Amino acid sequence: MRILIWLCIAAAVAAAAIWFLMEPTIPFAANDPRLQGDGDPAWGQLIFAAGDCASCHATPGQQDRLRLGGGIALASPFGTFRAPNISSDPVDGIGAWSTVDLANAMIGGASPRHQHYYPVFPYTSYTGMRIEDIKDLRAYLKTLAPVSGRPPPHDLFLLFRIRRMLGFWKLLFFRVGQTQAPLAADPVLARGGYLVETVGHCAECHSSRNFFGAIKAETRFAGGIDPEGTGFIPNITPSRIGHWSEADIAEVLKSGNTPDHGRVGSSMAEVVTNMAMLPQSDRDAIARYIKTLPARPTPHP
Repeated sequence: MRILIWLCIAAAVAAAAIWFLMEPTIPFAANDPRLQGDGDPAWGQLIFAAGDCASCHATPGQQDRLRLGGGIALASPFGTFRAPNISSDPVDGIGAWSTVDLANAMIGGASPRHQHYYPVFPYTSYTGMRIEDIKDLRAYLKTLAPVSGRPPPHDLFLLFRIRRMLGFWKLLFFRVGQTQAPLAADPVLARGGYLVETVGHCAECHSSRNFFGAIKAETRFAGGIDPEGTGFIPNITPSRIGHWSEADIAEVLKSGNTPDHGRVGSSMAEVVTNMAMLPQSDRDAIARYIKTLPARPTPHP
């Protein structure tokens, strides 16, 4: 009986420890002074474009890319995710969010209700964003029209519906505030690394993923199966596009035209629409950083 009691106590302690470990990390308190004050919506518009926000959150079936009612269905091995409404609607969108709420979502992957977000929302890259950029993005989002209505909920397999379990995933694959962009003395290269690795989250598509849906480090930027399972994302390391110059890469980001007299398609066409809104200096910075990526072989489909 004594052994049984001790086993029950140990089990209770272990369960409490596991529950604690699965609690979302909330990087910013409500009164964090770093997030007080208004951002610059003009700069926020550039962050919005570089982050490819409209590609996922624009309401499907209409032409206005700034109607951010969400609803696009994103297929995955775990089920179907649906992008949420991030318009300024205070009920169905994020109009009632503070800048702190947005920062905790993008940097910590946590909702205002302190629930985990699924990493289909690429906070795994956004987590390295500068606070000033998040303030500017919030200021810009406030200028956009509210859109009423909420998309249908995610349609996931039973096991993956338990958001608390994402705490385990984060323990394995996520570090708050960590960025893959290396330090660089060259300001152009540093800007390119920030845009590619963090705001633009390019590796989220241009990499292969493991059984748990996390990026395989050895395939970073080397391409892989489309996350939606509808094709193959190309390798953008020197193994595949090493013959492209910086000017070639910058031109692809501006017009979609490749130096091989082709044209990008599929989801990359949406990316080009967004990248074309950036200043030429940002596209040049992205191109310079892409040229520094280590050559990696293309994974087999």
